[in-house]
Amino acid sequence: MTEKTLEALLFDVDGTLADTERDGHRVAFNRAFRDAGLDWDWDVDLYEKLLAVTGGKERIRFYLDEFNRDFARPADLDDFIAGLHRSKTDHYTRLLSEGRIPLRPGVERLLREARDAGLRLAIATTTTPANVEALLAHTLGPEAMDWFEVIAAGDIVPAKKPAPDIFVWALEQMGLEPAAGLAFEDSENGIRASTGAGLPTIVTLNDYTREHAVGDALLVLDQLGEPEAPARVLAGPADALGDKGYLSVDDLHRLHRAA
Repeated sequence: MTEKTLEALLFDVDGTLADTERDGHRVAFNRAFRDAGLDWDWDVDLYEKLLAVTGGKERIRFYLDEFNRDFARPADLDDFIAGLHRSKTDHYTRLLSEGRIPLRPGVERLLREARDAGLRLAIATTTTPANVEALLAHTLGPEAMDWFEVIAAGDIVPAKKPAPDIFVWALEQMGLEPAAGLAFEDSENGIRASTGAGLPTIVTLNDYTREHAVGDALLVLDQLGEPEAPARVLAGPADALGDKGYLSVDDLHRLHRAA
């Protein structure tokens, strides 16, 4: 059987590239609610429950269905939710512009190393294109959008994670077979989506996803790691990082071959 060469890396955004949920999206939602005159407050514990649903507009509807059933819904609920979500996006991009949401350790290092090695890069996320652009621009610089061959984001496909559709769409746009790629995710819904599309997947857990079932991952880490801030292998090959303490492109090739 011919060995498949690693050609591309496909990245989730929220929780994978940056810890955007607790101190980014959650805060932005609450500011949007206040602007709309609503007394809703999504605290840290409630937001963890709401993360069971992917997509911001879907999350608002889930909140109303499960946690705020007494709210008098407007006649055009879809339009009401869309307006809240637009306001939330404005607040989120403002938080990014203030430098409130840095990339996770090792992300910028690995992206630059991958580009230097000639690997193709893509984004596959349920967050909006505006959120992706704001995060990349305010952390890596305005040229960073051009680092990614495909930005698969938001409502570009109707079924959001854990459906595999966003990864399938990204692979189709790249003309890439799943076996030639590696996905990076942070959650159970994320890995269900990526592996559902046939992509071997590396998971970097965060505070919200540390208890998630991600048993199908090639490797599970607490972060990608830096020379001065080593990553921990939580599941998968114990020697995956060698003795250097961070995930490198050479490690990715070895993991991909083993997959």
